[in-house]
Amino acid sequence: MTKNREQLRGLLNTRRFATTIGLAGLAAVHVMDLPGKWAETQYLAFGYIGVIVLSGLLIERLLQAGRPADYLISAGLSLAVLAGFIVNRTVGMPGAMDDIGNWFEPLALLSLFVEAFTAYQAVEGYRIAKRLVALA
Repeated sequence: MTKNREQLRGLLNTRRFATTIGLAGLAAVHVMDLPGKWAETQYLAFGYIGVIVLSGLLIERLLQAGRPADYLISAGLSLAVLAGFIVNRTVGMPGAMDDIGNWFEPLALLSLFVEAFTAYQAVEGYRIAKRLVALA
């Protein structure tokens, strides 16, 4: 049982690192795009600020404790941002119709990758963290 727990801890540390890097990437993408959004559509800029701040808080929580809920919230944030991106590129958002169909902008491709990567890593981290809690 101890060996299994140590293996799970090692796997969880890997997912913690990957989720943390993903959240940092998520924040960075939104920091880079923030000035343009601020000039175009301020309500989206405030959303970006929320993503940036929440990413930072989740990084802190993951590095301090990494509870299952921290991974679940990280996955939720990533998936919410991914959903917002898809809506923005397909039907647009109020006052922000310029990006419809603009899938291949370099920052857009980076954003898609980072959001999907972070969601996957966080879901896997959640699964492992839950298993560790069950073993305790």
